[in-house]
Amino acid sequence: MPHPVLRFAPSPTGRIHIGNARTALLNYLYAKKHHGEFILRFDDTDLERSKEEYAQAIEVDLAWLGIKPDLITRQSQRFALYHRAAERLRDCGRLYPCYESAAELERKRKRQQARGLPPVYDRASLDLTDEDKARYEAEGRKPHWRFKLDWKVVRWSDLVRGESHYDCSSLSDPVLLREDGTYLYTLPSVVDDMDMKVSLIIRGEDHVTNTAVQIQLLETLAGETGRDAVPAFAHHNLLSSIDGEGLSKRTGALSIGGLRDQGIESLAVAAAAVLIGTSVALHPVASLDDLVSSLDLGLISRTPTRFDPAELEGLSARTLHGLAFEAVRERLAAHDIAGRKANPFWLAVRGNLVVFLDVVEWWRVVDGDLAVAPHEDLDPDFLRAALESLPDEPWDETTWAAWTKSLKETTGRKGRALFHPLRLALTGKEKGPELAALLPLIGRIKAAARLSGHRA
Repeated sequence: MPHPVLRFAPSPTGRIHIGNARTALLNYLYAKKHHGEFILRFDDTDLERSKEEYAQAIEVDLAWLGIKPDLITRQSQRFALYHRAAERLRDCGRLYPCYESAAELERKRKRQQARGLPPVYDRASLDLTDEDKARYEAEGRKPHWRFKLDWKVVRWSDLVRGESHYDCSSLSDPVLLREDGTYLYTLPSVVDDMDMKVSLIIRGEDHVTNTAVQIQLLETLAGETGRDAVPAFAHHNLLSSIDGEGLSKRTGALSIGGLRDQGIESLAVAAAAVLIGTSVALHPVASLDDLVSSLDLGLISRTPTRFDPAELEGLSARTLHGLAFEAVRERLAAHDIAGRKANPFWLAVRGNLVVFLDVVEWWRVVDGDLAVAPHEDLDPDFLRAALESLPDEPWDETTWAAWTKSLKETTGRKGRALFHPLRLALTGKEKGPELAALLPLIGRIKAAARLSGHRA
């Protein structure tokens, strides 16, 4: 069986959001699981609305999610292919010119609705004579071009929805080219899928109605190979906001860049994008490989799913808590957290992090010049006793227990009365990681200075 070819084809007209990431990740993970190819293809044929800054931002966002395309291409560089395909459709009589204005089409739709008929294009332009067309041209009208559908039921086996079909007699012949000669989504997408030998298209269920049209278009352009040229399809459910509203690149709601700026972990975003709306419980993952191994398109629900950002924040924290040192070594080094302390430091503090940048403050606690809690709030006699009983180095994870046991015996304190003032004096914080792990990282010199009320 040949390796599958999949693609993600965003339009660079805004920042991608978690719903777009869902589509990108499902395609990428499927390709990875089946040793296939993943293509990032920018749908930028709308030259006015497409922006280079958005294309670059999408590449950055995908890279942050761990997605590494095998090929990156742009439809704006492939117009020659679309022109040739349009000519072939004209030559075989499946692409025809229409001269109605938007206002005229709207009046037709209203008349049909008033008569209880579906608002389907009536194909009046198929009856135009050469003289009619010449008259419209003389009036300054330019045609838009529609693909003539076969009025038949198109069937396909959907990897999410199961056996599916759509009756094309209920559809208007789709416009493939606008009056200004620019292409709508449909023709370039189909031509590229054929040219790039895309074998599976995973996309949102809002594209289900496009599928029948695209299959007919594929069969027409493929000629004798016909149905053999048609890829498989999988239409996943959509994510909405917690209020049930659809997500949009234009509004920036739940954009990947925005989530990154909030400190949300990329693995948490990936896990949420892939697992929410499936029968698999949302859980932290240590790598994208964890998602690859559990990927099953058949487990995706058929109903839309509301996305709760608060749930993502909790998942992000749990993801951090489980990350091994090697997974964050470079990120720590970027904040000058390196050397022999880095590994034990990470293991000590990761369970208390809400976002990764919290490590900066905890590194200052163990390795920096710390302004500790005002000692007037603490019992000076107790701190003096703590300083006098401070063990000699070397220190390890048993030092804290030995030290506090000695203090308990000499001061009579126990529980919170014993541990809380030590935490305040040593870290300046009310709570945090286990001091048994932090104390050896702080070291005796800093601990002694802080117990004495000095900055260290």
